[in-house]
Amino acid sequence: MNNLFTSIFYQPILNLLVFLYNTVSFHDLGVSIVLLTAIIKLVFWPLGKSSIKSQKALQDLQPKLEELKKTYAGDKAGLSRATMDLYKENKVNPFSSCLPLLIQLPFLWAVYRVFRDGVNNKLDLVYSFITRPETMNVISFGLWDLSQRSIALAILAGLAQFWQAKMLMSKKPVVTTPGSKDESMAAIMNKQMLYFMPAITVFIGLSLPAGLTLYWFFFTLFTALQQVLTFREKNTPENRSKNTIEGELIK
Repeated sequence: MNNLFTSIFYQPILNLLVFLYNTVSFHDLGVSIVLLTAIIKLVFWPLGKSSIKSQKALQDLQPKLEELKKTYAGDKAGLSRATMDLYKENKVNPFSSCLPLLIQLPFLWAVYRVFRDGVNNKLDLVYSFITRPETMNVISFGLWDLSQRSIALAILAGLAQFWQAKMLMSKKPVVTTPGSKDESMAAIMNKQMLYFMPAITVFIGLSLPAGLTLYWFFFTLFTALQQVLTFREKNTPENRSKNTIEGELIK
């Protein structure tokens, strides 16, 4: 099984990194990592876009889900039916945000393994048609030793994670149930996660080689930028008009 993973995921990632290092990155490993991150993000762009839309849709439904919990307090069966009806009415699949991530996981794990093992320790896996360097310079941008941890990169990765999470909560939902509070339990948990995940990112980043933290930072940054583009596309006049018409038809 390990050989199969190496052949299908690990080796192609390593070879793409070496190819970029040899050709367009001027033998700067940091530039190679940024380019590798961009390529992986572009390959999975449609899946990422789908996941972002699903996450945002679920986030926007939180106030209505809280209302249902109050309405069907003590009636689990009724709550389950009402929740599924709410998802169906709003065309939201609660599992659709997880599927793109599951598909990407083997590739993300391969990237992790490449940097964890050290790029210079696995150069024997470079394909014969790609020039294999004797060694790859791990000093990048004249600043970072990518084989060692970097506090600065760990903090940058945490800040990117915060920005990405903040965008999903950029608009505070209106709670329409009489007597309900804006600070529902779900809202409190969301706020905690907003700060918890970046903190975890920094903590983990401090224990990783800077090369992997650099990848993590740019992958999160590109994901945040994709969120900006996706939300902007969603708010175009054409899409707003389409959503309004669909809403009227549902009524």
